[in-house]
Amino acid sequence: MSTGPATPFDAARIPANPAAPNAQPVGAKTCNACHALEDLHASHAMHVQSFQMGTSNTGPQAACEACHGPGSDHAKNPTAKGSIIAFTHGSASTPETQATVCLGCHAGGARQHWLGSVHEARGLSCTDCHNPMVRNSAEGALAKSSINQVCATCHQDVLVKFNRRSHMPLPEGQMACTDCHNPHGSITRPLLKTDTVNETCYTCHAEKRGPFIFEHAPVRENCLNCHDPHGSNQQTLLVLPMPMLCQQCHTMSGHPNDLQTRQSMRNGLTPDERLMGRSCVTCHTNIHGSNSPSGSMFHQ
Repeated sequence: MSTGPATPFDAARIPANPAAPNAQPVGAKTCNACHALEDLHASHAMHVQSFQMGTSNTGPQAACEACHGPGSDHAKNPTAKGSIIAFTHGSASTPETQATVCLGCHAGGARQHWLGSVHEARGLSCTDCHNPMVRNSAEGALAKSSINQVCATCHQDVLVKFNRRSHMPLPEGQMACTDCHNPHGSITRPLLKTDTVNETCYTCHAEKRGPFIFEHAPVRENCLNCHDPHGSNQQTLLVLPMPMLCQQCHTMSGHPNDLQTRQSMRNGLTPDERLMGRSCVTCHTNIHGSNSPSGSMFHQ
């Protein structure tokens, strides 16, 4: 797929409708005879305004058909399924047909990995997330007012994680899902904007990048070994409280590694300092890696 810039409006063509191969263009005036309300709403949309200015390949009256395909069959029999390319979920127009229309102009760039992406494989079309007919959002022609609300339509399990005690500043409006993910597809299954989880985290957490003289193996392998990036009820997005998290790997390693329980808490029967304060990182402060010649145990 092309990685060049998007197709300009004056190069857009009337797309073919596989369900109505013999249909012919009829012009926007014919469409407006029945769809006056839709025309009113769409008149504020960037796409329609641009098409109505007149384009070399569709003509000044082809604004509707530049996306919906030739409309003669639909004008003759408006109730016939598939007589026009419809952009609603579950319509007679397949998601592939709908996406092909959009990619006629928007191919390449951030969408170069759309084909084969998890969203494409799940049968989503562009209009499951975007609505070019109504100005719901400040940018992106989104179906809702923000990208986070659009993603939360399906990813409710991720949304609730941001209500946990420790979370990324997404609810505060300081970041969005697209800061880490590319919903249009990437070379990774979770649709990361970079090649790996760690590279994505380093975008903001550059001080953790290294290289370090003494590397901490699970840190180098994957940040998700210790952190849940969307939210956690533990400090600093940890997947488990310390020292339980550390003891998944470090057992019988030179100092007591007793099984810690609720009784080891400050108000328990056998209080243990390893469950108080910063636990393991009270001593092993540079847990992500150390550049100190004496930092093999990440003490400094």
